Amino acid sequence: MDGRRYRAGPKGIERVEFHISTNPGEALRPLVKVASGGEVSRIMLALKSVLSLSDPVQVLIFDEIDIGISGRIADVVGRKLKSLSRARQTICITHLPQIARMADTHLAVHKGVSNGRAVTRVIHLGDEDRARELAKLLGGEKISAVTMEHARELLSQN
Repeated sequence: MDGRRYRAGPKGIERVEFHISTNPGEALRPLVKVASGGEVSRIMLALKSVLSLSDPVQVLIFDEIDIGISGRIADVVGRKLKSLSRARQTICITHLPQIARMADTHLAVHKGVSNGRAVTRVIHLGDEDRARELAKLLGGEKISAVTMEHARELLSQN
């Protein structure tokens, strides 16, 4: 192979580098060098959306896909995730209510310490708890009547 040495890994010798132009008129550059966290999240969502059409994978996991995105874009991302979830089990860890409101099922994850060891509790949320958790995302730990009403409104739009 042209006299050069190659190192094969467990998935072969190919390496892929994505290039992107994030603004009109700019040259293509390596994704890892130019994309923000939010851009990488949205690109991954786009790739997984397209690849899921021919990929037999039944579970998609998105960990904090909301990094670096605004409320308006979060709503778009949430709708795309909702669309994906119609054909695949979709798990999304998020801190944005615009994304969380789209879920069919909500789980709250609580980390703590017990007997000097880290413990994690996962709790399935009912309707009122869903609204309460969304209200916390909207306004912090202290929930007001306004944030609670807003949370209920977001959930009703789903």
